[in-house]
Amino acid sequence: MVNLKIKKIDYLFYIFITIHLFFWTLIPTITNINLPLDTIEALAWGSNLDWGFSKHPPMSAFFVEVFYKIFGAQDWVYYLLSQIFIIFSFLIVFKISEEILNNKLQSLLSVLLLEGIYFYNFTSPEFNVNVCQLPFWSLTVFFSWKIFNQKKLNIKHFIYLGIFSAIGFLSKYLFIYLLFSIFLLFAYLILIKKDRKFDFKYLVSLEIFIVLLIPHLIWLFNNDFISLKYGLERTGVSQFNIINHFKLPIIFLLKQIGILIPFFILLGLLINKIKFNFNLKDKNLIFLLFINLGPIFLMLLTSLLFGTRIRTMWMTPFYLFFGVLFIYILEKQINLSRIKFFLVGFIIVFFISPLSYAIISVSQKDKRTDYPGKQIAEKVQEQWNKDFNDKINAVLGNEWNAGNLSYHLKSRPKWYGEININNLEDLNKFICIDEICVGNK
Repeated sequence: MVNLKIKKIDYLFYIFITIHLFFWTLIPTITNINLPLDTIEALAWGSNLDWGFSKHPPMSAFFVEVFYKIFGAQDWVYYLLSQIFIIFSFLIVFKISEEILNNKLQSLLSVLLLEGIYFYNFTSPEFNVNVCQLPFWSLTVFFSWKIFNQKKLNIKHFIYLGIFSAIGFLSKYLFIYLLFSIFLLFAYLILIKKDRKFDFKYLVSLEIFIVLLIPHLIWLFNNDFISLKYGLERTGVSQFNIINHFKLPIIFLLKQIGILIPFFILLGLLINKIKFNFNLKDKNLIFLLFINLGPIFLMLLTSLLFGTRIRTMWMTPFYLFFGVLFIYILEKQINLSRIKFFLVGFIIVFFISPLSYAIISVSQKDKRTDYPGKQIAEKVQEQWNKDFNDKINAVLGNEWNAGNLSYHLKSRPKWYGEININNLEDLNKFICIDEICVGNK
């Protein structure tokens, strides 16, 4: 009977992620005219792959280009890509929670709670660097847990940790906050708590991480650290104002509270009263605190020390394991007789989120997703065919306008950056329309 129940919970989990994937692939496909901004930008970079780009490291561009090579210019494919990254992350969370919570039902609840965080539903159709981090964030935590939880260290876990942490960092630089939190966790265990001895296997992860970063580091050096400068500019770090050191962290905290309200409402439906079970000698709790609160605390500390702005979407991967954390510390307060109330709340959130997305997508006008990218590409192709017989294999302009052409034109031209004299001289033939140029080189 127990085994049957366990199997049923597994089935429920897979049914949940399947429905999630279906809804959040279908709804944006049928309600959006064009792909979102960040996805188009990634496609622009992907058309001319490099070890880095003006705004970000290369991994988001790499994944969309792989999917383009397989499927071509079909919008649903890139919504699907985003959801694959989401549900794979959910799967890893489910697997870790099984080991930490040792309770299948609670493991399922820890994942279902994530539907109360809009990063994993409402904003998820837009494949970007934030979504790109998710599976590697979860895998980095997973192999950190394996190293943390096993007495006999396994070298392959350190290898995997090095690989996935590098890919995560090459997705977005903010991944460093998770890596530093994990570093602090093991430093605490080895140096302060003296719970374990240092082993040279720990350096294997670091070595692999550094080796995999070398091509990107070379690219950064050769390109005047352009993506790092962009990231710093987005934080407003160059605009010194002493007030920002206090104002911006407070704004950040208030926004995070607002974002997490549906999550805590769903959690509240499961418990009779709030009574946290804090035992700082509990190794599992220490792990969960470091990987959940560590990155958030470090982000907050950065804002406090440097007066930097933290943009809301940057927090996308930071809450992946919040369900596990709160189920763990509230385990004794969870009342399974209230599960029906939770399920009602969950179903409401689960279905209202895509419905709200659809309503907003259809009713609001002049959004990026209303951009007639396909029609513009057809007109540009028509104009080109009047003047030339060659294929269009190059586009110039910003990532949005030129990226749309690169995506929608059947010849899949490469994006070569902004319009300037040097770039135009590299083209044998070209035409320019408004803010874009297309040509042959």
